[in-house]
Amino acid sequence: MTDGEYSVEVSLQGGSGKATVESPTKLIVEGGKMKAVIVWSSPNYDLMVVDGTEYHPVPRPGNSTFEIPIAGFDQDLPIQAETTAMSEPHMIDYTLNFSSASLKVWES
Repeated sequence: MTDGEYSVEVSLQGGSGKATVESPTKLIVEGGKMKAVIVWSSPNYDLMVVDGTEYHPVPRPGNSTFEIPIAGFDQDLPIQAETTAMSEPHMIDYTLNFSSASLKVWES
C-alpha cells in the first residue's frame, strides 16, 4: 500500500456489547506498515494488547484513542483492552475486523 492516510470501516466484537469503536477509522500507512487509530466509545480505556504488545492511549481530549498496528484486512484481529470503568481495572477480550472493501483516501 502507498504511504498516506486512509479511511476504513472497522467492526468490534466481544466484551459486554456496550463498548463501540468509531467507524470508519483512520488508517495510517508509513514505510509499508499500517496502523489504525482506534477511538473507543468511552474515556475509560487505559491499555490495549495486540499480539502480546501493550499500547497506551495517545494524548487527545475525549474518549480513549490508541494507534495499533494491523497486518491486513478482512480477518479477525484478537485484542484485549483494559477498562477502568468498573471498581477495578478489567482486561476484556475483543476482536477487530477491518473491511478492505471500505478502504478510501482519508478526507480531513
